[in-house]
Amino acid sequence: MDKYKNLAKNTMVFAIGTLASKLMVFLLMPFYTRVLSEAAYGTVDIVVQTCNLLIPLATLGITHAIIRFGLDKLSDKKSVYTLGLLTVMCGFLVLLCFAPLIERIEFLSEFVGYIYIYILASSLQMVCAEFIRALGYVRLYAADGVFRTVLMIVLNIVFLGPLKMGPAGYMLANILTDAVSTVLLFFIAKLYKYVSIKSASKDLGAQMLKYAVPMIPNTICTWIINISSRYIIAFLISTAANGLYAVANKVPTILIHVSNIFSGAWQISAVTEEKERERFFSQVFGMYCALAFLSGSVLIATAQISTALLASPDYFEAWKYLPFLVMGTMFSCLAAFLSSVYMVEKKSKYTFYTTLIAAVVNIVLNIALIPFFGANGAAIATFISYFTMFAIRFVHTRKWIKIRMNPAYFWSNFVLILAQCILILSELPYYLIYQIVLFLVVMLLNFKKVWDALNSTGLIKKLSLKRK
Repeated sequence: MDKYKNLAKNTMVFAIGTLASKLMVFLLMPFYTRVLSEAAYGTVDIVVQTCNLLIPLATLGITHAIIRFGLDKLSDKKSVYTLGLLTVMCGFLVLLCFAPLIERIEFLSEFVGYIYIYILASSLQMVCAEFIRALGYVRLYAADGVFRTVLMIVLNIVFLGPLKMGPAGYMLANILTDAVSTVLLFFIAKLYKYVSIKSASKDLGAQMLKYAVPMIPNTICTWIINISSRYIIAFLISTAANGLYAVANKVPTILIHVSNIFSGAWQISAVTEEKERERFFSQVFGMYCALAFLSGSVLIATAQISTALLASPDYFEAWKYLPFLVMGTMFSCLAAFLSSVYMVEKKSKYTFYTTLIAAVVNIVLNIALIPFFGANGAAIATFISYFTMFAIRFVHTRKWIKIRMNPAYFWSNFVLILAQCILILSELPYYLIYQIVLFLVVMLLNFKKVWDALNSTGLIKKLSLKRK
């Protein structure tokens, strides 16, 4: 099958399986913001993000190695999966030793039990999910995404609504969702056939850890970029302000979800498609940029509208943090695409190095900007740090694969979208008119690339034939 059509096919499968389900969670925002106070929502956000920080420590980043080595045609699949499970269990046991330390942190102390069970359930689920993706069970991977989302929504409604369990209910819903998903994947995909201690190769284990370990500090640095600002906001301003900022972060996650859908398919193509790799990467990246710019432009133009629709009136002020958070997320997606070059070349240490630089930039700017601009200082810091990461990776990855992009095209989009941010935050009269005009210009700049993307999949041809 043509590599572009193969990429499109896998992307569509992931989209059907995950985009609709992620949208369902997104639409639950009004429910969350009504049943949880700003302070409670801020607490939930920090506890969950703390778990996300600890997960790579418990797993030693092994999930990244499972997908990369699992895709290798000559790899021993039993060894890959067994080593993944063993690494998670050993890492979790080590993490248990730090329970007394976590208990000493005031806003985490009452959730220690939930945190540990959450980490174990999430880690095992990720190992199983990444392994079935490496095996080529794309439809099962997507179906699992739908199932997990529906189950999580139902459990959240029950635990937060009638049972009124608050933050603990939110945690429990996530734990049960991951646990049930793990069990189902294990038996539906017959993963028990791949559990074999005898097959666990020390050499392969060493290679996987060499690839995975740099992803631990990388994940931590990514966490610093995304989450450290929330701790600083909670410390310098209030947990209520962090609650508003956390709500604002939910809107840009639309871009993250769409990016993750594409990344799931792209990682497979990036590793397995070896012919004319430079041309392939350049063309796909151009199409990806166009979609990122268009999506970012729409989200910025509709910041006030989306916040009013998706959150209770008490959270409306969160819209002011959206524009620069969207720009940050946009460049985060572009930087993530470039990291696929490091994945193909098994140079994960450079993913870490570039993320580390961005994390340092983020911390410095958070400390410098939050006292002057409030929570919006954190949004600006996030944008600049991700732009820095993107710029460094774009230059550095050319050492292996020279991805080509027209500078005039890139900077035109950048200036237009930045102008959208400045204009909407200035709250000028008739701001929506300015936003529509700027969006239309962005759309004109990117229309051809989006058209080419659709045409390469054969979708335009199919639609034309149907009309005839």
